[in-house]
Amino acid sequence: MDKKSKLIKQILKFGVVGGLSFVIDFVITLIVSTVLRTVGMSVENAATVAGLFGFMISLIFNYIMSMKFVFERKEDMDRKKEFIIFALLSAIGLGINELILYFGVLICNTQMPAIVDAYPTIVTAGVKIIATGIVMVYNFVSRKMTLEKKD
Repeated sequence: MDKKSKLIKQILKFGVVGGLSFVIDFVITLIVSTVLRTVGMSVENAATVAGLFGFMISLIFNYIMSMKFVFERKEDMDRKKEFIIFALLSAIGLGINELILYFGVLICNTQMPAIVDAYPTIVTAGVKIIATGIVMVYNFVSRKMTLEKKD
């Protein structure tokens, strides 16, 4: 298989693993943010805190599936170091995700507060989708550069 075909296959696998991770992250984010709003937390703070919960659970799933199906492990790297690097790269992605969630919802709330008041879950979901797209590109590139065995 040539390099281009191998890369396309890898991106497709990354997309499947990422898609499943996204569903886990997304559902947990929406459930937790809804619960937090019911106890009085603001929409943007609830989205940010809930995003952390969704991220943590999906990170573990994503690591296991990515290293099993997407990336070719470096033989000279122990699994503990591999997970730490994966987690650190993911933490940077989390930072990007959290900033986009917080400021995206805050901007929506500033520009169209009536819509955010009426549909907070839909606004959170829309911003989360945008954040996920941006972080997905970062995750693939950073993991490929640092974790994958070089040809």
